[in-house]
Amino acid sequence: MSDRDGLFAGDDPFEIARRWLAEAEKTEINDPNAIALSTVDADGLPNARMVLLKEIEPAAFVFYTNYKSQKAQELDGAGMAAFVMHWKSLRRQIRVRGTISREDGPQADAYYASRSLKSRLGAWASQQSQPLASRAALLAEVAKVTARHGPNPPRPPFWGGYRIAPTHIEFWADGAFRLHDRFAWSRGTGEDGWRIERLSP
Repeated sequence: MSDRDGLFAGDDPFEIARRWLAEAEKTEINDPNAIALSTVDADGLPNARMVLLKEIEPAAFVFYTNYKSQKAQELDGAGMAAFVMHWKSLRRQIRVRGTISREDGPQADAYYASRSLKSRLGAWASQQSQPLASRAALLAEVAKVTARHGPNPPRPPFWGGYRIAPTHIEFWADGAFRLHDRFAWSRGTGEDGWRIERLSP
């Protein structure tokens, strides 16, 4: 195995992803856990936006959002999503495709409670993706929910997590003369084992 192959060492892609993220946390200036999340609407038109990945579980990736948002509607409608995580400082990226399920229980409660108070109140105040008359209107709504919920607001019933269970994970590392290194882990829905392949750049 070459030194570069060592970047992809191991049979567990989630462990590799955790290792790469830990390395990126030392080099990326802002939000090393940012992912470009891709969904499709009811007409099959793709959509993409940046969100923050909050956990790499033993078999899934987890992020949080407003369940009334456009992204949530598209996630629930399609039941599938994809994302790419790119670290410019390391010249690496991870691509993921898989099936979606909600994380709407104690784990979501715990993450919500870990956020700053202003972020928790903001989750109550924002009707994400809906038209907004002005920023002043948004701040007025924050004031209302602050008065209503006080210093310990519960998690809103319309806010929680999504879990992406991958059927495909690809790790990409920049190579000289555009001869990049690509390794793919793939499996069908419901399969236990991974098929691992090196891909042409």
